Amino acid sequence: MLLIITYSRAARQTLRNVCTTHETCVVRRFGRAALLESTELGAFLALRLYEKHGADVQLERTEPLNEFRDVPETIRSAASAYEKRDKSSTPYEKFSMGTEHPSPDAMRNAEL
Repeated sequence: MLLIITYSRAARQTLRNVCTTHETCVVRRFGRAALLESTELGAFLALRLYEKHGADVQLERTEPLNEFRDVPETIRSAASAYEKRDKSSTPYEKFSMGTEHPSPDAMRNAEL
């Protein structure tokens, strides 16, 4: 998908117009940002916005997260166990102490 983020009022208005005019190309709108389908039309609309507004428009290409391909089993099991914890007020750092689950610091410094 193509992520478009706008940083000016004029760029936001143009993005709104683009999204309204080309609804079938829009995956999701977030106010000042939108996700467009990764098609030639989506790229055309994104580049058109950039040509019109320059640095007031940021374009990024996103890729869906496949948790089974991209995330280690230890992280998936830690997330699952944490959501099933007894007390919802327990912070993750305390929850992970003394368990096989990774600490927040270990996860913070590890790239996927």
